Amino acid sequence: MSGPTRPDGGEEGGRVPPPSDANESVRDAVERSRSGAPAVGSVVRDRFSSDEVFQRIIAAADEEVTESSRELYFSGLAAGFAITITFLLYASVSAQTESAVVASMLYPLGFVYIIIGGYQLYTENTLPPVALTLERLASIPALLRHWGIVLSGNFTGGALGAVVLTWGGVFEPDATRKAIDIARKGAFETGWWSLFFKALFAGLIVAGVVWVGFAATDTISRVLVVYLAFLAIPLGNLFHVVVSFTEVLFLVFNQELALLRGLSGFVLPVLLGNTIGGVVLVTVVNYYQTSEDRLSSARIKGLDRRLTVPEVLFGRVAGRSYVPILDAAEAALVDDDCYRVMVPITNPRTDADLVELGAIIASQQENDPTVHVLHVVQAPDALSLGSGGHDERIRGESEKHLEGAHELADRYDVDIETSSVATHRSFEEIFSAARRTRPNMVVMKWGENQLWTAARAERPVEELTNQLPCDFLIVSDRGHDASSILLPTAGGPDSDLSAEVARALRAVAGTEVSLLHVVDDPSYAEAGERFLSEWADDHGLGDATLIVDDSGDVEAAIEREAETHSIVLLGATERGLLTRLLSDSLHLDVVGEVEGTVMLAERPSERSLRERLFGTGRREHSAERTPGDD
Repeated sequence: MSGPTRPDGGEEGGRVPPPSDANESVRDAVERSRSGAPAVGSVVRDRFSSDEVFQRIIAAADEEVTESSRELYFSGLAAGFAITITFLLYASVSAQTESAVVASMLYPLGFVYIIIGGYQLYTENTLPPVALTLERLASIPALLRHWGIVLSGNFTGGALGAVVLTWGGVFEPDATRKAIDIARKGAFETGWWSLFFKALFAGLIVAGVVWVGFAATDTISRVLVVYLAFLAIPLGNLFHVVVSFTEVLFLVFNQELALLRGLSGFVLPVLLGNTIGGVVLVTVVNYYQTSEDRLSSARIKGLDRRLTVPEVLFGRVAGRSYVPILDAAEAALVDDDCYRVMVPITNPRTDADLVELGAIIASQQENDPTVHVLHVVQAPDALSLGSGGHDERIRGESEKHLEGAHELADRYDVDIETSSVATHRSFEEIFSAARRTRPNMVVMKWGENQLWTAARAERPVEELTNQLPCDFLIVSDRGHDASSILLPTAGGPDSDLSAEVARALRAVAGTEVSLLHVVDDPSYAEAGERFLSEWADDHGLGDATLIVDDSGDVEAAIEREAETHSIVLLGATERGLLTRLLSDSLHLDVVGEVEGTVMLAERPSERSLRERLFGTGRREHSAERTPGDD
């Protein structure tokens, strides 16, 4: 006879109701408690699997590799100066107690500050950025850049610490003598290869600390791991490169050692040992003991997002140097089977025409045309986006204003996707979002009140605009008249993009298209007419009005013809359009002087690795100059 039933469906007296699933085993039924949780085994895992640890490391490296040089350097400098605490305490306690074991107990303190505080230490960076490179998500040049900045910051911080310890009166006389003795042990009493192998084990320990730190689920565990691991360095008479560099400079400042000898005979073997120990013995081994689906949740469609072998080896010289990881929202946008136009805007109300232009261009594509409207909100530098709910509040308000964009879906038969991002680096965010989500085209406004203003205060222009992730169409909107368009052309991929935009406007808005080609003098007029006629036919603009100007003055010709057209559509130059716009080196007054709307088109370069390394070998014919090359 069963006992009274409980509201949760179980029974008093410890009995378990019969399983609802006929296929459920008797063992499963017996081992389930009254609350439904397993009666044996672990309910909540207290550790991560190796795949999960690797994913956490990749996510952390993804954030680190995108940090600016300034952020990396000063984080490294803080870490290098914190190492001074280790040298200070180790020498001071050794002088007072004459016990290396007691002094070693305080040796890890500087490293605890660094790792728990999130500072950049070179030996830590033998794991996360290397893992990113092994996954072919970052190139070797990007890895070396990261290492170089962090190491230079560490050495600068260590040098400042050595200066303070030497001339700041921090050490007592006995401690100074002990510090010199400790430093001399590595610089004079230990052989080159012995230093190397001792440093190799130290590198293994530090990289292992990073791995175990990502596997830990709480701060107390991480502190304990860091403390015990770095305690092994002095107890095992091992060497850490930043500590060694600080010791060398301390000896140099106290006139005990020549700088070159200290760097080549002490710091160099320790640097190599730390690097190889961290990279080979920990990172690579842990990489190959994880499964092939370790990044299935972070990388969309897997291998096609990885860098190619030339890109891994040569970085931006051969193409991309970094492939960012997508979050869940952005992952939904990535679809290689659809044509997607990304339209970054600053104000949903005033930028409606720009969104409509993106819809017009997308509507002429056959493969599931989609418009992604990205509202970029420039957050004040003083506003923290990581706390206080500011980021979520800004996103929520933004989404309300973007609701009107969906009305374009039925009008132009396109899909409309909207998202918003609050950022301190608004212009940079456009390129980051484009590299993450890989749209076919970005359509954005150009003007002083737009995102261009922020560009000059952000990363160097060359870093942003080098190797464009997709086609770019920059619009200087001076009216809504789309009745006629002037397209100057001298051929090339950027003119091909201009032709696509012109065809879309003609098909949807009935825009009349005129093509302009400029030659140096009348003797080239016939060749110019032949070129322009063939180009128009090849690009689906055979019914366009053809204009050949034999004045040789590209800019003047465009200005004259622009007077009778509402839109001027210009292709980029060999030297790049976006870079020259941002650096005010685009010497084409027509961009600022014509009364109508100006559109500037640039297509990513498709030059080969050989052409990037050794030049294109392109010889421009006088009749084939691109507008803006003057």
